[in-house]
This record gives sequence, C-alpha cells and structure tokens, in this order.
Amino acid sequence: MLGRAVYGNALRSLVVALLILMACAGTAWAEARALDAPRAAGAVGERFDGYAELRDQTQADTLGALVAQANAARRKVYAEQAAQNKMTVDQVGRIFAPQILQGAPAGTWYHQESGAWVQK
Repeated sequence: MLGRAVYGNALRSLVVALLILMACAGTAWAEARALDAPRAAGAVGERFDGYAELRDQTQADTLGALVAQANAARRKVYAEQAAQNKMTVDQVGRIFAPQILQGAPAGTWYHQESGAWVQK
C-alpha cells in the first residue's frame, strides 16, 4: 500500500513538473500553439504517447515539417524529464499526453492506443 502511495505522489509531482516545464519551455510551448489551427481543422491529431500525428496526408508538404518540429521539441522535454525522474521517454510522453489534449482546441482528434481516433 505504501509503495502505491509513494509512486502516486511521485507521478503527481512529475506531472506538475512537466506542466510547469512545458509552460516555461519556449520552444515546446510555441510548437504546441503552432499546432492549434491544424488540430482544430482536423489535419493534425494528438496521440496517446504524447506526440502529434499528421492525420491528413494531403497536407504532408505543408504541415509535415511543423509536426516533426513539434515532436522533436516534445521529445527533448520528455528526455530531460525522463533522465531527471529515472523514467523512460515513453513513460513521460504517456503521462503528458492527456495534458496536451486538455490544452488542445475543441475538435482536436486523439489517436488512442487501441488505434481508434476520437474527437475532443
């Protein structure tokens, strides 16, 4: 029981730290905001693992680089947090994914781990 409480507290602390870091990390935050219009239009979606995904492949020439840039900024933040908290980058991305979706505009598509797309 104590192990779960300690793990839960550590997890909550990590989420808070990630939120603060994301709000303060200029590049990562700017990339998230740059995706707002394509996410609202449905061309870009968010994934369960904390990364953005191009949904409309006809927009690859226009939005592909933006999505790649946003994911690179996120990966950097996740890697820094993973190293500091003795976690994997994947674990950090999965923790942060719901927070990204929460801050995304209405209508944003979310790619669930099951493979299904659902709309916010």
